[in-house]
Amino acid sequence: MIKKYGIKQLSIFLENRKGRLLEVTKALKDAAINIRALALAESAEFGILRLVVNNPEKAKSVLSSAGFTLREQDVFAVEVPDEPGSFYTVVKVLSDSDINIDYTYAFVGGSSKAVLIFKVPSQMLEAALDALEKADIKLVEPMFFYD
Repeated sequence: MIKKYGIKQLSIFLENRKGRLLEVTKALKDAAINIRALALAESAEFGILRLVVNNPEKAKSVLSSAGFTLREQDVFAVEVPDEPGSFYTVVKVLSDSDINIDYTYAFVGGSSKAVLIFKVPSQMLEAALDALEKADIKLVEPMFFYD
């Protein structure tokens, strides 16, 4: 099941200095890699840019060659109605199944749908996917993101 719904996310560590985000986006642009979802978290010294891209293996190679420190993680995505309470419904299913959420981010996937991306501890990933399927929450297949 993990292979069917596991989405590869890249986490790139960026020093908080002028132009660093520009360098990442230029490297991806020059390699014709499309960013499908992103989140950026920052602290005083560094930021973590989390990306889901259309070609994660190529992006990993391009960014590593450009000198960026990065990690690859398995995340999953669900599609929910773009309406109040949808996020709560997913979080409740995971919470009721004793699944810890490391972090999450989202984007609107159309006029009436939202896509939520979740990172849970790797040992809980399969249980999270099972719980969501049992609750009839639509899991998004990786092909949604990849070429």
